[in-house]
Amino acid sequence: MAKGLLAEKLGMAHIFNNEGKMVTVTVLRVGPCFVSQIKTTANDGYEAVQLAFAEAKEKNLSKAELGHLKKASIGAKRHLAEFKGFDSVAVGAELKASDIFALNDTVKVSGTSKGKGTQGVIKRHGFAGGPAGHGSRFQRHPGSIGSNTTPGRVFKGLKMGGRMGNAQSTVRNLKVVKIEADQNLIFVSGSVPGRDTSIVTIEKIGN
Repeated sequence: MAKGLLAEKLGMAHIFNNEGKMVTVTVLRVGPCFVSQIKTTANDGYEAVQLAFAEAKEKNLSKAELGHLKKASIGAKRHLAEFKGFDSVAVGAELKASDIFALNDTVKVSGTSKGKGTQGVIKRHGFAGGPAGHGSRFQRHPGSIGSNTTPGRVFKGLKMGGRMGNAQSTVRNLKVVKIEADQNLIFVSGSVPGRDTSIVTIEKIGN
């Protein structure tokens, strides 16, 4: 984990950079996040900063969660995540997008990818399929999955149909192309995992 913040994916758009070229971007509402706990080697075995993001109703949190957040005096929050790389922050401190990120920073974004249900091998793994005509009856099938008499079984990990998406996914080496500090918006090049309004983490790569 590196220095980063929690964010909400708002959607995708096109903007023009300083060179007049159109760039496809994803708009993220980054923070404000609040420091809910500081993990230390002495107490927890490792060093990290736990951040809380997004307002929540107290009735939707457990007593343990409420007590943990009230101890930091930050109110009810919906999402928690841990990050490393912070030098000196205090419990209860507020962190905004402009506090961590700057233009042209290289970042990685992690989230839960869109669920696509149960899919076959062509959509899930990019198989080519068979000939479509002349009665082949082999258009979108996976084909033979077995080996010879020896070993006479199907190997583990074979690419087959199954559940696609709805899994943790990370996209690396994205560029911060625009920042609107007053609204805590960050525009990153390319696409990031998840549907609109989903929660992601954005972390800085390098210094």
